[in-house]
Amino acid sequence: MTISEVLKTDKKTAEVFMEHGMHCLGCPSATGETVEQAAMVHGADVDQLIEKLNKVIEE
Repeated sequence: MTISEVLKTDKKTAEVFMEHGMHCLGCPSATGETVEQAAMVHGADVDQLIEKLNKVIEE
């Protein structure tokens, strides 16, 4: 999924992205960059990021 797709699923996920240094949630990259790609660019652990995103969405 792209960052923008995740944000459309639940806007509360923005907090998780911000915690991982991903502050450009409205930029063009967010519409074409997958969560995995963004994690790699920002040096975040993709598994941990996805786990936190899923937890927010499940709540």
